[in-house]
Amino acid sequence: MAAPPELPKPTPAELELLQALWPLGSATARQVHDALRDSRPDLGYGAVLRLMQVMHGKGLLIRDDRQRSHVYAPAQPRDALQTNLLKDLLQRAFAGSAKALVLAALKTGISRKDREEIERMLKEEKE
Repeated sequence: MAAPPELPKPTPAELELLQALWPLGSATARQVHDALRDSRPDLGYGAVLRLMQVMHGKGLLIRDDRQRSHVYAPAQPRDALQTNLLKDLLQRAFAGSAKALVLAALKTGISRKDREEIERMLKEEKE
């Protein structure tokens, strides 16, 4: 059985759009533009529509064109994309060492609350 084709890595702008689209599930370009308005007031509707069309062409979004306004949805769930991006980062920046990645993440400044939650999760994993 052949492995599924690997989707392209999203650019920072594409990832920002996906972050707005995942909670919506599926949406029109207008709905995504509205969702991005607070964080990106400089981003015009036309730019959002064009980016979504490009992302569809790359395979990052799927499109339902049965209605007048096309409805777009992410081609893969958030956790699947995050896992793929993490695997890529792990190989490229940390030579495949998960330990090095975790240590670097902990050194960059982690809140006490997050550290306590991580410690709790590690203790639960041991048990």
